[in-house]
Amino acid sequence: MLTGCPSSHSPGASASQPAQATAPPVAAPAPSQPVAPPPPPPPSAEEVHVRQVVEQVEAAYARGEADYGKGMLAEAKVEFDHAVDLMLTSGVDIRSNAQLSDEFDHIVDKVNALEMEALKQGNGFAPQEETTPAEAASDVTFAVDPNLVAKATADLATTKSDLPLVMNDYVAGFINFFANTQRGHNTLLHSFERSGLYKGMIQRVLADEGVPQDLIYLAVAESGFQPRAVNRRSRAGGMWQFMPHGDYGLGRDSYVDERFDPEKSTRAYARYMKFLYDQLGDWYLAMAAYDHGAGNIQKAVERTGYADFWELYKRHELPSETQNYVPEILAAIIIANHPTQYGFDEVTLDPPVLTDTVTVNYSINLKLVSDMVGAPVDEIEALNPSLLRGVTPPDASFDLHLPAGTATLFDQRVDAIPESKRNAWRYHLVTADDTLATVARDYRVQPAELARVNQLSPESDLKGMDALVVPLAPEVEPSTRRVLYTVRRGDTLVTIADRFGVSLAELRRWNNLTGTRVEPGRRLHVAEPAPERSHSSVTRRTTRSTTSRATSSGSKTAPASVHKGAATAAKKPSGAGN
Repeated sequence: MLTGCPSSHSPGASASQPAQATAPPVAAPAPSQPVAPPPPPPPSAEEVHVRQVVEQVEAAYARGEADYGKGMLAEAKVEFDHAVDLMLTSGVDIRSNAQLSDEFDHIVDKVNALEMEALKQGNGFAPQEETTPAEAASDVTFAVDPNLVAKATADLATTKSDLPLVMNDYVAGFINFFANTQRGHNTLLHSFERSGLYKGMIQRVLADEGVPQDLIYLAVAESGFQPRAVNRRSRAGGMWQFMPHGDYGLGRDSYVDERFDPEKSTRAYARYMKFLYDQLGDWYLAMAAYDHGAGNIQKAVERTGYADFWELYKRHELPSETQNYVPEILAAIIIANHPTQYGFDEVTLDPPVLTDTVTVNYSINLKLVSDMVGAPVDEIEALNPSLLRGVTPPDASFDLHLPAGTATLFDQRVDAIPESKRNAWRYHLVTADDTLATVARDYRVQPAELARVNQLSPESDLKGMDALVVPLAPEVEPSTRRVLYTVRRGDTLVTIADRFGVSLAELRRWNNLTGTRVEPGRRLHVAEPAPERSHSSVTRRTTRSTTSRATSSGSKTAPASVHKGAATAAKKPSGAGN
């Protein structure tokens, strides 16, 4: 067995020992070099575009979140809307692009979370519609205070009213509720305060139509002087709560609902009240008929032989809602005439609505109007509550109300935009930092197209420019036939309402929905279906006034066949609790 071989390098080896043959040395293999991966392809134009869109969306959302944190809900809504609009108008199919789809879901979920928090304090990002005094009193048992009855009876001796006021336990119960309970006091106080917005206009219209001035206080029971109030059960709407259908001289189509026009609806209300009085011969019965229907009141009179509201009340011939309706209004009248005696010495009327009015016979988006007169779009919407889609109708004359003193500015600026483009294009006031590229980016238009419509070269700077017109595509086809929309994944009622230029409240009402979420595949009404009006051609373009004085030549008194003897009136059964 071999135990080992001496090494030629071992100590003591003979130097003369012949060297043994050895294999030639083999060079150590060089370390393998990793193969470098091919460089990634440059991002496509769409990827670059999507990345830019996402950055702009996040910036808009961050601004909205900051506004929300400050309690500036209207401003926050504008930024959130802008964030969603940036994606919807990006030119990229959101659901076919993973990055943009994820961003859309992310932003919508965050906005929804904030909106649900806002809903606890109001109607989403819009002010909450307040409870009317009638609603506040709907479930109240009224205590009668003999001292209050005596006091109110004495007050009647000095109360000037063009209605035959009376004092009894029914009226005293409401006075007690409004004067001595926090809930009743606050709702009536807020109604009185809001009345200042329209009081002068209402008084003028009532005088024009020859009806008692104190009939203004039916608005306390109907809406608390809120022009956009809607009864969810009956779908009655406006300050005077007219039903969607009925011949009151108020036009309705998918663009305009004149029930929400404060002056036109007041004109219709005054004429209808006069009609009811002519039919029934008594203002209390007329008031009851406004709530319950002329036909129903006439039948109650025929059954009992008493053409007297209080007798019908005592005999329980009227629904409880209608029984409360008249004494509630009388209580409001008495308190309004003696506010300090009933604890309403702190009433400060809201300042009256003062506007300029221009008559347009083309379709114009309220965002463009906002641009031109320098007022927030929410203010323009509030001055034009009869518009349903944020745009004036394309085939009819419309009295567009503007902030007082801005009609001349509107006239000067609107001529810069072709009439056929006013339902979509925008008007941008140039700032020192603006360039064609930055403005084009902000509005998602091509710089070359922005330059072309403004008669500039693509290389032009904006020095000396006051404003640019911005060529945007219409958000929705201006067609009254496009009234249904199929919900897609990721849609919410908020984004759908914004896309079609309608309010969240309207979208909910038209589709009997609550909340903000809606299941994919459902078909929604995005404009309230209604028969289209026939319109005569209009050639007059502009008129002005310093108060909101919409024309009323189209209004007419409702014919007797609509109301007389009907089982229910065309007017909704409203009142307490609805």
